[in-house]
This record gives sequence, structure tokens and C-alpha cells, in this order.
Amino acid sequence: MNRTPSSEFQIAESLESFPASLKGGVVAIGNFDGVHRGHRAVLDAALGLGRGTHHPVFAMSFEPHPRTVFNPAKPVFRLTPPPLKTEMLRVCGLDGALILPFTKDFAAVDANAFVQDILIDTLGISHAVTGYDFHFGRARQGTPDYLRAAGAQHGFGVTIVQREEDENADVISSSRIRDNLATGDMAEANALLGYRWFFESQVQHGDKRGRDLGYPTANLRMPEDCPLLQGIYAVKVKVGENWYGGVASYGRRPTFDNGAALFEVYLFDFKGDLYGKTLRVHVVSYLRGEAKFDNAEALISQMDRDSEEARAALASLQPLSEIDLKLLDFAS
Repeated sequence: MNRTPSSEFQIAESLESFPASLKGGVVAIGNFDGVHRGHRAVLDAALGLGRGTHHPVFAMSFEPHPRTVFNPAKPVFRLTPPPLKTEMLRVCGLDGALILPFTKDFAAVDANAFVQDILIDTLGISHAVTGYDFHFGRARQGTPDYLRAAGAQHGFGVTIVQREEDENADVISSSRIRDNLATGDMAEANALLGYRWFFESQVQHGDKRGRDLGYPTANLRMPEDCPLLQGIYAVKVKVGENWYGGVASYGRRPTFDNGAALFEVYLFDFKGDLYGKTLRVHVVSYLRGEAKFDNAEALISQMDRDSEEARAALASLQPLSEIDLKLLDFAS
């Protein structure tokens, strides 16, 4: 029976809490870290099928990242931590998301049990959409061909989306985007994402040195495993419901204390108290590397130049995709 998609995005974090309104729907399956252009090819295929059949469309994803579960000593840096990934799935137009806990026991489930117990008995799917490299079940026995055969046997459709490539025919992947962040190549990272990479963090109290320099900054802590290259960036920041342009320094302040890494943001044309507020920071472009200056005057002169360069970068900002338009207010 065809179903009408729900008007409210619904989130389930277990099979037991999966909403009845999404049952019988089209499921897009994958990890979706970053929800980059390759992931959105999978999501768009699912959305197209849902529109054509009037079935709800939802994503099935997994937390934590499987590589982190199997190698906890080297956790995978998340381009979009769980709350931001869920929001991105909502922005993409889905009706909901099922975020399943990923454990070693879950990974050991037989591929047939995954299909029968989860896809059929619990979710009652009408169609499954995955990427070309998605595997599931014990020993990764659930290949794309296995899923196709299971769909033919049990009466649900299966679509396998082929790899999404950039303009140079290189595959788009979350790992590649992480590598771009590590080299400060925000132009390529954002192009592969199809939107400006962003994070959220709560403003911390600092030593207030920026006030003395004429550049009061909001101090934000990044995850310890964040690979972002330390340096100076042009940023766009959401404070409450308002957007501000800004310039940011990510690093250890070698001119002063060479301490723990902080992401310090100076907002243009902002007045007010930010302590305790959670900011959303979209990283627009990399300006230069972190440097040590002989004195405060030299640092201030460079900060003036950095601000001018950041303002110029923000003035020429153009949307990268419909998703970018939804995430950023380009008129502000």
C-alpha cells in the first residue's frame, strides 16, 4: 500500500522506536558522515523513488562509525557528528532517520538476518537504496549483489548507486574530505561536500588577550582528533538566528603561550556577550598558516590584513548547491 510521507522529520535511535509512519518506506542505507555529494546521490535516488510512489523516505545510518568500533585507538574524525548528520539528512528533504547503535555484536549479525529481521520484519521496506561500496552483515557478506538477490526473493526493490566523481573523475569520499581539511584545502573540501564545512562549539572563557589587541574573540574548543590545519580562516558564523562574517585563528598562539589549540573567532560588526553560547561556524576559506610575531604591533598589523582578506572572501561568496543555500543565508 502506498503511504503519504510525513510532514515532520522523525528520528529513531533503535528498531523498537521506529515510527509506524515510516514503515513500508524507501530506505537509503549508509554511514553518511559528511552527507557529501556522493552520499546525496544515494539520498536523491531514494527521494526520487519516494516521490514516484508516494512512500516515505528515510535514511538508515549507524553510530559510532564502524572503523572507530573496530579500532578505538584510532577513532574516525566525524565531519558531521551525530546531531549535525541528522540535521543534514533533514535538510536534504527526507522524512526521517533511523540511527542504529553500531557494536561488534551488531556487526556479527548474519546478512540474511539483517534482511529478514530488520529490513522486512521491522521496517517493512518497499525499496532499498545503497552506494556501490556498501556491505553489511558478518564478514561483510552482504554485498550489493546479495542485496539485489534478497530484494528479488522477498519482493522489495533495490537500487545500487554508482560512485560519484568530481570533475577530475576522482571518487568523492569522506576520507578524502578529511585529508583536505588536514591540508587546509577548504576549496576542495567544500566543493566535494557541496556546502561549506561547519561545526558547532560552545564559547569558552579565555585570557581575553584579544580585547587588548582590538580583536575580541570567541574561544571555541575543537575535538582532539580534529585534523583541520592550524591557521587563519574566513568564516561565517550563526549566533542565535543571526549570521556574521568573521576571521578565525585555529592554533596554539605561538606569539604568546603556544598552549592548547583553540579556534578563536572575531566576528565583524558584532557587539554583545557570547560566553556560554553555542556557535555554528562555517569555514569558508583558508587564508594563511599560523605564524609567530616579534611583538603585538606586528601581530595587529597582520590581523588587520587578515580581516580585509576575510571580508573580501565573504563578499564574493556564492552558493555551492541547494543544500548550501539552505544552510547559509547569502543575503546577510
